[in-house]
Amino acid sequence: MEDKIKIFVFSNQMAERALDGVEKGLQLDLNRDLGMDDVEEKDQDYYPQFTQSIRSQAREMAIHYELFYCLEVSIRTLVKEKLKSELGANWWGAAEVPDSIKKNVRDNIQREIDSSFTQRSDDELDYTTFGELGEIVRKNWAHFGDVFDSEKAFNRVMNSLNLLRGPIAHCSPLAEDEVVRLKLTLRDWFRLME
Repeated sequence: MEDKIKIFVFSNQMAERALDGVEKGLQLDLNRDLGMDDVEEKDQDYYPQFTQSIRSQAREMAIHYELFYCLEVSIRTLVKEKLKSELGANWWGAAEVPDSIKKNVRDNIQREIDSSFTQRSDDELDYTTFGELGEIVRKNWAHFGDVFDSEKAFNRVMNSLNLLRGPIAHCSPLAEDEVVRLKLTLRDWFRLME
């Protein structure tokens, strides 16, 4: 019986891979990765009004967006927790944060208030750009030298991540080489903290 189950599972995996190839080759979406409730929800909203090629690109890019989202939120958390532990609860006022970044943060917060949108956060750090986040670490390197192996390596990795973030955040497909570069740069990021 155990052998029959193994054969069934193996056959299912082969069928799934074959269907992946069909979907990709014919640019189809068979909605195999969604529950029926998800399919019905998409079908009832605006999703079907977009072309299949745009939906396919979105599905491919969603993987990279999710990965970068996790990375960026984890970097913000690392910066906030490190500076808070070293400088106290009022770390934003005590840390070396350039005036231009503080002004940009104030402007971003005010823009949300003026638009009557729900504020995304009570934390100023959440209103910084990815590039500004790196600048805050560089300006406070004395507090991060024990977290990262090298300031030069940190700068290189953050610059690469910032360039890779552009197409992901601005809804452009990532070239195949850049997908590889993203994965390698993520490895570099985690290696910085070993």
